[in-house]
Amino acid sequence: MKGESTASAPPVNNRTSSGGYKTAEGTLYVSKPFRSKTSKKVRALITFAPRKSHFDTSNESSGTNEFRGFFTLFWISIFIFTVRTYIRSIETHGHALNLNFAARFSEDAITLAISDFFVVLTTGLCVPFAKAVSKGWIKYHYTGMVLQHVLQTTLLFSAIVWTFNRQWPWVQSGYLTLHSIVMVMKMHSYMAVNGNLQVVLEQTKKLTDTLHKVATSTSGSFEKAVAEAISHKASLVPSDDGSEKSLNTEELSGTPEPEADASGETRSAYVDLDTANALKQRLSVVAEPTAATVSDTISTTSEGLRKRALAGATEKHVADTNEQEDDPDNNENDPIRLLTNHPDHQVSDLAKDIIELQGELRSTGPYPVQYPNNITLKNFAVYQLIPSLVYQLEYPRTEKIRPGYVLEKTVATMGTFALLYTVTESFILPLTPTRDQSFLRSLLDLSLPFMIAYLLLFFIIFECICNGFAELSYFADRQFYEDWWNSTSWDEFARKWNRPVHGFLLHHVYASTISHWRVSRTTAMFLTFLLSACVHELVMVIVTKKFRMYLFWLQLIQLPLIAMSKLPVIRQNQTLGNIVFWLGLYAGFPLLCVSYVAY
Repeated sequence: MKGESTASAPPVNNRTSSGGYKTAEGTLYVSKPFRSKTSKKVRALITFAPRKSHFDTSNESSGTNEFRGFFTLFWISIFIFTVRTYIRSIETHGHALNLNFAARFSEDAITLAISDFFVVLTTGLCVPFAKAVSKGWIKYHYTGMVLQHVLQTTLLFSAIVWTFNRQWPWVQSGYLTLHSIVMVMKMHSYMAVNGNLQVVLEQTKKLTDTLHKVATSTSGSFEKAVAEAISHKASLVPSDDGSEKSLNTEELSGTPEPEADASGETRSAYVDLDTANALKQRLSVVAEPTAATVSDTISTTSEGLRKRALAGATEKHVADTNEQEDDPDNNENDPIRLLTNHPDHQVSDLAKDIIELQGELRSTGPYPVQYPNNITLKNFAVYQLIPSLVYQLEYPRTEKIRPGYVLEKTVATMGTFALLYTVTESFILPLTPTRDQSFLRSLLDLSLPFMIAYLLLFFIIFECICNGFAELSYFADRQFYEDWWNSTSWDEFARKWNRPVHGFLLHHVYASTISHWRVSRTTAMFLTFLLSACVHELVMVIVTKKFRMYLFWLQLIQLPLIAMSKLPVIRQNQTLGNIVFWLGLYAGFPLLCVSYVAY
């Protein structure tokens, strides 16, 4: 999904039931066309979905990968290593595992479960908040934003205070804190997206009123303006060679500029407007009325035209369940859409702006959702189940739940957790560092066990748990990670290893900082890393009950390392970059353990 695509559009018969288009690289979903603030070129955002994770057993590309045997080798080696560990433990201690650690992390389990349930239940306050904003009882800018952050901060620090109050071991306190942070991120995305949609709706209403006044002033009456637009369009019927240019797509005013990630590089793919229109006809700014449609529309009463024009930006239009109005492709007679062809540029530009804004208020998937109809407890509950930290009106969905797949991920979770427990109990806890122990020896003893534990934990969270919840919530986009093991720099690793968090930081921290504070990309990247470093250090403070700032500074040190990785001499040697990355990862985990435990 990098760069700008110049490939020709796939044929229309490649259209899928989910509203996308099949290509050799995956299924394409095309956004409405827009113009970025930094360029006059009209583009359309493309996302590739649905997708499967790399290690999913049903992933065709991974199943045919020439290195797939190493994946099998890894699990066989881990199994042999575990069996050998059990046998040696039985010979030495008379039991396969010491369950003292298990007794500790299961301590006060019922209270932990109730506390976690309360945290999840509290996030439901987002729904009445969003409803109040949609009704106009709360102005999102800036009263709603303040209330939103107060609610999030209160929930997070209440959970933190509770963990300290209970004096839980590091497993319980770490779990509740991390889950509370995840819930806060979900809350923030839900309230921010719906709050901004309300702003868009209010802008749409104002523009609709302005359009009616301008059209009436220009043509004498609103119905005459529509008739003039229809006549003007009829006189510009496309020729056989397709040279008709009446859409004036270069005049489109922009919605958000393309977002970039924390490295300052654009990670979404864009195509020219012609290709986007070929991929999805619903993206066209105007409909193509037939001669019969033109005559029928002209004969429509002036009052009816006026009402339909105003309906596009009101709750009455939002609540309309008529099938013709519900289908974004079936609105040839929409006066606002017809006015995009008006010969007066002020009228046509206003109409185009309204069409664009209306597009932001509606999803374009197989089951269209329109704001504010999405603000329901059911919608929020589904969003809570979906393993994504960025709220959308609609997600790519699967058709059914596969019980066998859910069972596979459940068994994989339990089995991998047993391996993780074995490594922790047998090779990490017995080697817990102390002040009088050699620093370098501790790093050497703990580097391999920590790396194995990290890989197993990564597999549990991103391959088993995320895929399991995605299956239960019919969520089709399973790209929870990319090939982070091939990373040649730390910004690439941060971008690839945890896609849900990266997506949240990209949308709600990095991009929001640029758009609201008008700062440079470099400043936005620094602020994003600063926030990430603070959250990581907060977790370490709660887990270790120490305030040391070691992880905070290690996080910020990545910034100069990222700058160094962009030097040509380093970028041209990817193997060296990957070696440096793995050595840093190997050293990082034991270094943190020794630093926080022994000092």
